[in-house]
Amino acid sequence: MHRLFRLITLLCAFLILGFTYPATAADKIRVGVLEFGTVNWELDVMQQHQLAQKYGFDLEVVPLASADASTVALQGGAVDMIVADWVWVARQRTAGADYTQFPYSTAVGSVQVKPDSGIKTLAELKGKKLGVAGGPNDKSWLLLRAYALKTQQLDLPAIANVQFAAPPLLNELIQRNELDAVLNFWHYAARLQDAGLTTVITIPQVLEGLGIKAQVPLIGWVFSEKWAKEHNDAVKGFLSASYEAKQILKDSDPEWERLRPRMKADSDAIFKALRDAFRAGIPSCFGDKEKQAATDTFRILAETGGQELVGDTKTLEPGVFWSGFSLPACTP
Repeated sequence: MHRLFRLITLLCAFLILGFTYPATAADKIRVGVLEFGTVNWELDVMQQHQLAQKYGFDLEVVPLASADASTVALQGGAVDMIVADWVWVARQRTAGADYTQFPYSTAVGSVQVKPDSGIKTLAELKGKKLGVAGGPNDKSWLLLRAYALKTQQLDLPAIANVQFAAPPLLNELIQRNELDAVLNFWHYAARLQDAGLTTVITIPQVLEGLGIKAQVPLIGWVFSEKWAKEHNDAVKGFLSASYEAKQILKDSDPEWERLRPRMKADSDAIFKALRDAFRAGIPSCFGDKEKQAATDTFRILAETGGQELVGDTKTLEPGVFWSGFSLPACTP
């Protein structure tokens, strides 16, 4: 009788707990990232501060080998979200896909040279070896080309010996004096800064010279619009966690010290350059002015890169940027 009473008591407790506190599994978001990419820093902060639990989703980080592998994984359904640029999103939407994007970072690269190179302007790249990361359709390269043509009537591919290569190789080549100048991504530029290289021009300066006055986040979180509608609360939760993680990275020096082993910073100078460049790229706002700046930037890229870059689209459709979550509008 005593055993029967215990069983009935346990069963009642189970039923009460089961019906009073239903165990609802949080939506899992599979985020595809380059295995050693800088996006991992933010995701690390999310995990360290349990932001997924706070905002009600389950985070799975899926390491990938390259940017191309990221887009393939997203298109194949192996991941739910990646970081990519909105030019890719616009082209995919024109082809019938429903990908959309939410701003991630404004951090971009720069043209750098050795102090003794004698190169202080783009015109002085004539006859020089210029290394470019990302290939002939890289957005920074196309913007630089458009800027040089508009402001100085310089056709950079015609006057310079342009060599495309992977970002780490470019850093090695210029330090071995096998290149005269390099246009590289922001985190590789930060490492060259520590090596003593000087900056000829930054991509934000290029954008300003092209008449783009507002901050333009060239990359963002990319995901399917249909998937986002089906997992609306989880996506909002993820973007809220992303925003909070960025605020932690913006304000907390101790958080960066904790992240330092992930950053592969061989010196204090590299560590600080990477930290400061990441912080400078955090988009604190995104409103109509910034969307218009993105539209104007897309037009310039379409004119310079042509169909090979943007496909059949000539304008940036409204659906390129996801409207289900928002940052504050930027003040003038």
